[in-house]
Amino acid sequence: MPDRATGVIHDIGYQRYEGPRLGRGYASRSLFVHSVRGAYGLGRSAWAKVLPIGLLSLACMAALVLVVINTQLPVQVIDYVGIASTFTYAATVFVAVVAPELVSVDLRSNLLSLYLSRPLRRTDYALTKLAALATATFVMLGAPMVILFLGMAFSTNDGISGVFSEAGGLLEGFLAAAIHAVVLAALALPLAALSGRRVFASGMIIGVFLLTAPVSGATMAFSSGDGAYLAGLINPVNLLNGVDRWLFDGGTFDIGDYGPVYGLVSLAVVLVGTACTVWRYRKVKS
Repeated sequence: MPDRATGVIHDIGYQRYEGPRLGRGYASRSLFVHSVRGAYGLGRSAWAKVLPIGLLSLACMAALVLVVINTQLPVQVIDYVGIASTFTYAATVFVAVVAPELVSVDLRSNLLSLYLSRPLRRTDYALTKLAALATATFVMLGAPMVILFLGMAFSTNDGISGVFSEAGGLLEGFLAAAIHAVVLAALALPLAALSGRRVFASGMIIGVFLLTAPVSGATMAFSSGDGAYLAGLINPVNLLNGVDRWLFDGGTFDIGDYGPVYGLVSLAVVLVGTACTVWRYRKVKS
């Protein structure tokens, strides 16, 4: 009988990790920072930076032009809330491009199982991606406001009181930008999570804004009274402009006494969009 072959155990240097276990909070924060950076293409190829950085740069250049115009005229052409209202159209393009970058790639590459191999849970992943998209959108809307504030604060003729007045307007603008960012993120991310292909996901998001805009505009133009006031509820951009009119006396059209309706519909969009995002990731196979 031949001798049985004996096995050999080779020590290739692997060691058990004995350090601290950082848990779900650290994993969520890391995913959040990575997602916000990824929204602007940081740490990725130059091509990934073109559209998000380009939109941010255009918004900042427009803010510089507004500084020059506002300082040359006795009355401001546009204020901080007006920037949020006007730049919402650019923000819709931003979320249509960025939302698929944040989630569609993970779906197509089946990377969710790798995230879930750590303490991170499905709900954590969904809410973190939603928060990252809202934060990235807020940065795109808030950066032009900071530029406008710096320009107006340094050119004020009212001394420190003028600076404080501009600071109050900036805070109102930040609040409006935060509302816009959260609503747009809650609309875009659940749609992006439906497809692993970025082109299809972007098309669905853009379709929501493009298809509802003419319907809302036509209803507003050809209706009168309550119908015209409520027509803005059909389109997300007009919905947000209605909230601006209600809370900050801004916006681009009249909503009558229906400001609370615009506020409640916006809140409903956020709640439903968040719930749909969480539900979607509970159903994704990993």
